[in-house]
Amino acid sequence: MSAALEPVPLAAIEGARERIAGIAIRTPLVRLGLPDTHPRIFLKLENLQPIGSFKLRGAANAMALADRSQLADGVYTASAGNMAQGVAWAARALGVRCRVIVPDTAPETKVAAIERLGGEVVKVPFDVWWQAMVDHGHPDFGGLFVHPFADPAVMAGNGTIGLEILEDVPDVDAIVVPYGGGGLSCGIASAISAVRPDVKVYAAEVETAAPLAASLAAGRAMRIDTTPSFVDGIGGKGVFDEMWPLAKALLAGSRVVSVAAIASAVRTLAERSRVVAEGAGAAPVAVALEGLVDARTIVCVISGGNIDSDVLATILRGGIPTKEH
Repeated sequence: MSAALEPVPLAAIEGARERIAGIAIRTPLVRLGLPDTHPRIFLKLENLQPIGSFKLRGAANAMALADRSQLADGVYTASAGNMAQGVAWAARALGVRCRVIVPDTAPETKVAAIERLGGEVVKVPFDVWWQAMVDHGHPDFGGLFVHPFADPAVMAGNGTIGLEILEDVPDVDAIVVPYGGGGLSCGIASAISAVRPDVKVYAAEVETAAPLAASLAAGRAMRIDTTPSFVDGIGGKGVFDEMWPLAKALLAGSRVVSVAAIASAVRTLAERSRVVAEGAGAAPVAVALEGLVDARTIVCVISGGNIDSDVLATILRGGIPTKEH
């Protein structure tokens, strides 16, 4: 078992900001296109990163910090899609080989995007994919393993989002972040706790797979049963032991919403703000619109926009996709 992680120091986040400038963009922060909403709801549009996801920030920082000798045999990661694209993008920029271990349930939109970026996709059963994250690597792969979330360098890159939010919305009271492995929420919360500890950072989870909420209720890292849905970017089968102390200390809690509420948020974002968000990316908006956060000014982190076109079409027609794509 890996050692528990510590909050990312502010200096490391500031260093990451300089390091990834020119690779990851400073994404826009806009108000949700609904009239007279109370609280005020703002959107941090990480879906507008070159790969359609915030993951480019952490991947770029981790690889920039690696010694060139560590990259001689290439890089690899374990990812359902978005981190894979981040690592593939950064690997292509560095001219090194990239391989990606993905679960055999990974959405085809994300698999195709990995391959377009030059990443070599290796599909494995879900449990094998999950174990690679637990072990921080796989014995059959050489090169540098870039963990999708449980890595201080990755979280430092993610934490740069927190600095940008504070600059763009100085009166923010609460930030809602999708919770997958915890690297995004804990990276942002590390930055917020160092600069504005009065601002609360909440995790957003889907009711069909909410391991953080279960862990907070039990007081320990929990494994749970999950039900697949179109919300594929969050909702693992447990909270990682090394992430648990960090999430417990830094996050103000988990707010859990239904698949239907997330589908509604996807539709609202598209129709009212012209924003395309994947299920995980829309989860914070669902939390805010359901009134689950007591705050005057909320920033929702739209973590990604890599959604299958048929899933999006179903949602825009008023439906709810019934299975994972």
